[in-house]
Amino acid sequence: MRDLANTLHFKRAISPAAAVADNTPIVSQIIDRLGYEQLVFGIAIGAIADADATFAVLLEHGDQANLSDAAAVPDSQLTGSEALAGFKFDDDDKVRKLGYVGPKRYARLTITPANNAGNAFVAAVAILASARYAPTPNPPV
Repeated sequence: MRDLANTLHFKRAISPAAAVADNTPIVSQIIDRLGYEQLVFGIAIGAIADADATFAVLLEHGDQANLSDAAAVPDSQLTGSEALAGFKFDDDDKVRKLGYVGPKRYARLTITPANNAGNAFVAAVAILASARYAPTPNPPV
């Protein structure tokens, strides 16, 4: 059996934090894909208190380390869709995923609430795979 742990690399995208109680976008860290061919974001949804809130997901990519050249990722370069990664008020304690197969080095995930006046807990992790060199660092850096 082939070992999976030494072929994946995890990076913090959106840290677990205090609940979001307004419509301020939740923006991930910029993820550097250098040395990895594959990227997927895992979104962990906690309790959502608002009765009509929705959360749209956007993935951007670019070649600049600060993403000053950020552009929305075309649907053809996603595995899954931003619509499927989005969620709403009755999706408590669920998870979503959104993969990236584009050519750019850097990526960033943004989750934008609408109609959110209650508490919403959200976190995300970036999972990098197909490393140029194995094993991948442990603990992840």
